[in-house]
Amino acid sequence: MSTRTVLRHARFARDAPPRDMLIVDGHVAAIGELREIPDGDEVSAGGRFVLPGLWDHHVHFDQWAQVSARLDLSGAESAAGAAQLAADQLARRPRDAGAPLVGYGFRDALWNDLPHRELLDHATGDVPVVLIGADLHCAWLNTAALRRFGEGDHESGVLREDVAMRVIGDVAVVGQDAGDALAGDAARAAAARGVVGIVDMEQPWSLPAWRRRIGAGQRSLRVVSSVWTECLPAVIEQGLRTGDVIAGTSGLLTVGPFKVITDGSLNTRTAYCHAAYEGLTGEGDGFGMSLVSAPDLERLMRQATDAGIDCAIHAIGDRANALVLQAFAATGARGSVEHAQLLDDADIARFAELGVVASVQPEHAMDDRDVADRYWAGRTRRAFVLRSLLDAAAVLALGSDAPVAPLDPWVAIAAAVHRTRDERERWHPEQEITLDEALLASMPSPRRSLTLRVGDPADLVVLDADPFAATPAELRAMPVAATMVAGHWSHRTSF
Repeated sequence: MSTRTVLRHARFARDAPPRDMLIVDGHVAAIGELREIPDGDEVSAGGRFVLPGLWDHHVHFDQWAQVSARLDLSGAESAAGAAQLAADQLARRPRDAGAPLVGYGFRDALWNDLPHRELLDHATGDVPVVLIGADLHCAWLNTAALRRFGEGDHESGVLREDVAMRVIGDVAVVGQDAGDALAGDAARAAAARGVVGIVDMEQPWSLPAWRRRIGAGQRSLRVVSSVWTECLPAVIEQGLRTGDVIAGTSGLLTVGPFKVITDGSLNTRTAYCHAAYEGLTGEGDGFGMSLVSAPDLERLMRQATDAGIDCAIHAIGDRANALVLQAFAATGARGSVEHAQLLDDADIARFAELGVVASVQPEHAMDDRDVADRYWAGRTRRAFVLRSLLDAAAVLALGSDAPVAPLDPWVAIAAAVHRTRDERERWHPEQEITLDEALLASMPSPRRSLTLRVGDPADLVVLDADPFAATPAELRAMPVAATMVAGHWSHRTSF
């Protein structure tokens, strides 16, 4: 049966009078002065702005969905402080048959003391405790947790990169019903912020879970599901290609890119750089960590490309980005560099030359500005260079990397446009981009207009304020009146 919705008195552009929109079977059918439509659901936008719906182009969705159930470590200003938060939480919670305490969100790069298993042991005793870094590239475990997760001989208890990610993945395993319920809550929360779609980078492959969830009625989001190395052979064997729509999901679920992590992160001091990190000792010192060799990366990218699968390659340090761009050039692969945080001047233009998307997370610049000023001193003019990338004709795609930053496109947009989130001076304001550019980068590429057009999918957001007149704080907290995905309301207030 055909479905019809008439959205009346909506503003689709700045300085334009309100008009009506007819939506038929999930697509925009007409825009203008519309008469009464028989058998249609009529809704008045009351003169509110209506824009194409927003996307988050880089999310670890199940990790984000579980953050609400974890101990919040974001306020810890020292290792001792984080250990005390864990001790306090253990004192409050009932004993639970040896279930580990999981905390999330510490940032230790600027701490004056060092995290260590002995410090955590003293605070937490024999209950397994896993504290996950905000960047998902490190985890701090006490002795009980190290034994439980097979790392009992680790001296410091601070795991990095591959080993840390294995443990982070293990503690994220929950029952199917519980996981789906958490995902449903997170999807509805995203819709309430105007999100119509995500690129899910969850490891190793989130597509089966999303097929189940959508089939069970979770239809708040469109999902592009990426695939990691361990699942790539199975995806190729099934003949799936990037962009394929999965049957039985009402067009909401598609096959995404092939994801590879080539280096670490700034906060963990493992991003792979040309210049060495100064004053560091122990794991992750020197130039950072290269996690895959250039020959192996090219082999994997060719394998994916030959099978019709795009590539989404993580690179944060300037040396890692140079190697990844070279791999794109050598293989002819299509896709994106995920993060692209520190770039050589000569590499900025290569994004456009190679047709590689710069998939960036502007809020990371706000989280990392002090860490970058310390560990990338003298190089921060080349960090988070959004304006330079656009000026070089590169395509930007904005995201959150949730849970590293909140799954909220207005947070990312405000950070990209204003380069501050508080009373501090803007950080490298020469790299700010315009609101129009940030909004377009928060929509599927290649979109060149902020105005919905006849034939577009009816994915839209109705705003309770004028984004073009918003202050930086107002833009960050932009109120969303409603969100529509494929012609159905995924979020709607009482308007």
